[in-house]
Amino acid sequence: MRYQSQAAAKPYFIAAIGLFIGQILFGLVMGLQYVVGDFLFPGIPFNIARMVHTNLLIVWLLFGFMGAAYYMVPEESEAELYSPKLAMVMFWVFLVAGALTVIGYLAVPYARLAQLSGNDVLQTMGREFLEQPLPTKAGIVVVALAFLFNITMTVLRGRKTAISSILLLGLWGLAIFFLFSFYNPTNLVLDKFYWWWVVHLWVEGVWELILGALLAFVLIKVTGVDREVIEKWLYVIITLTLVTGIIGTGHHYYWIGAPEYWQWWGSVFSALEPIPFFAMTVFAFNMVNRRRREHPNRVATLWALGTGVMSFLGAGVWGFLHTLAPVNFYTHGTQITAAHGHMAFYGAYVMVVLTIISYSMPILRGREANSRRAQVVEMWSFWLMTVSMVFITLFLTGAGILQVWLQRMSDTPLPFMVVQDKISIFYWMREWTGVIFFIGLVVYVASFFIKGDEKTA
Repeated sequence: MRYQSQAAAKPYFIAAIGLFIGQILFGLVMGLQYVVGDFLFPGIPFNIARMVHTNLLIVWLLFGFMGAAYYMVPEESEAELYSPKLAMVMFWVFLVAGALTVIGYLAVPYARLAQLSGNDVLQTMGREFLEQPLPTKAGIVVVALAFLFNITMTVLRGRKTAISSILLLGLWGLAIFFLFSFYNPTNLVLDKFYWWWVVHLWVEGVWELILGALLAFVLIKVTGVDREVIEKWLYVIITLTLVTGIIGTGHHYYWIGAPEYWQWWGSVFSALEPIPFFAMTVFAFNMVNRRRREHPNRVATLWALGTGVMSFLGAGVWGFLHTLAPVNFYTHGTQITAAHGHMAFYGAYVMVVLTIISYSMPILRGREANSRRAQVVEMWSFWLMTVSMVFITLFLTGAGILQVWLQRMSDTPLPFMVVQDKISIFYWMREWTGVIFFIGLVVYVASFFIKGDEKTA
């Protein structure tokens, strides 16, 4: 660890993994409720389990991004963090606010929670992924602003690099687009139009900038390739990301009442969205092949390569499968969408956060890399989680194809619940594969507690 203030990243990473475990547990609960409808009912109904599952995903990734920034920015800027104390205060504010929100979801009926949290003053609740009560949303803004102030001031008083600049652009974009979660028009078309300005422009826009910056940082460290080479690749990738991602928002506007031209804009630019992810894959493998050093942390390199491949498959290939308007007409809102969502989030964002944790956590604990034995265990976790996610995606894709055929394309379409019963075998396979994924996550955590015979300094 080159700078003492980088230690601020450690609690963020620990919280991120803890919340990740919670997210997967609620995912398993949801998966079982697909096939055993009254499982844990009425204690944890399906809508609450889903809300906790998706909200924990967002929050733990935010913890991961913030921890990554607190680790990366001092090193990139060659300066200590502007205020380590502010970083720790905001950590506890964010963690307590997140925990209280989840407890609220589980302990109080959602309609009652809306009344208690001031939703009648400013109506922001009840929207998918943005279900957070008003005080939580306001708290997220406060935490984000304090975090951005801390990071920006560190960058301004130190060395400026392409990686820190792109990271800042992504993080500021994340905060700015979240402000649209406070705008909840009564007109449903307008509501959905601007709702995507948070959801799409996060995950298919500014989050990709964060992804590119994190991946570039780790690749510089583990390969020793010249910074100038990696930065040139990074500029190309983020340009492609912004051009395709921003206009590609139109693929969400097909069927909500927006003008018809969005079918063309959305189809054309969404079809181009796999290009930056393919470039990211080529970038990762190219940098590793050109490496000038054999870094002792080989498992971090594996996570970095896996990020490129899985983000291309999940966000690129599976996104392209159903993004064209004539196809999306049939697949919209089916399990094909869920298949794309699962692999895209895992490949692009879960894996890059695990990459930066895998690289930096040993350094934060006083060694360059974990022992070989620990790394072998962590590699097992990589393959357990990654192969499981591939099969989860395949099973959901199978369910989605059958769902489209039986429910939407057949000459004698079947009712929704009848179709759900017929595709339940895919849900069972998805559930058991999810259990294996959870085992992989437990193995990942366990790998950090394994000590080897040899010392890696």
